[in-house]
Amino acid sequence: MNRTMTFSVALNLILGSLLLVGYVGPSVKTTFMPDIEAPVIGKLTRIHPLAMVIGSVTLGDQVFVAPAASVRGDEGQHIHIGNQSNVQDGVVVHGLETFEGDHELPENEVEVGGKKYSVYVGDRVSLAHQSQVHGPAKVGDDTFVGMQALVFRTEIGDHVVIEPGAKLIGVKVAPGRYVPALSVITKQADADALPQITQDYPYRNLNAGVVRVNIQLAEAPQPQAISR
Repeated sequence: MNRTMTFSVALNLILGSLLLVGYVGPSVKTTFMPDIEAPVIGKLTRIHPLAMVIGSVTLGDQVFVAPAASVRGDEGQHIHIGNQSNVQDGVVVHGLETFEGDHELPENEVEVGGKKYSVYVGDRVSLAHQSQVHGPAKVGDDTFVGMQALVFRTEIGDHVVIEPGAKLIGVKVAPGRYVPALSVITKQADADALPQITQDYPYRNLNAGVVRVNIQLAEAPQPQAISR
């Protein structure tokens, strides 16, 4: 095999590997992010070729990041997505700057387990199609964030269901509650009055089924694109 052919094969292998893992890359150096950071990816975690994971991001084990999803840790630091969670089609996870020049911006952070984050997403969380989680934000374990929902400057407890199109800004939601579809929750009193999930609530087991499906998608080998 001559040098030209060897180079061509090597280049194809490199390009092919890039297509199979999506774009996973470091942050750029800025006044609000002076240290260049790269994502840390867990075991059996799959990032679709059309998804992007950038900067100060940790993805746990068995996480699936779907087509057109964007997880950007190049402004707010740090973004954490826990084990067996999923980031579905068109989802955006991003944050406000948490550092500027020589000082931290604590108003743009959440604290979990004594550590500070721009966005913290727990274990077995589903971020459904086109939802947005924008830091500072925390989403607790076993929570479902519905299609086109928004979570901003908000902390969500464990076992919460956010129905499609709901918007939560500047509040804290207790564990075991659900947020009705298309609700706009911007006052803590309204967040405190959210209904509890009971045996009669039709979506009480929704997240478990979504997580089960997406774990299988995460563990499956990346298929080869069909050439045309």
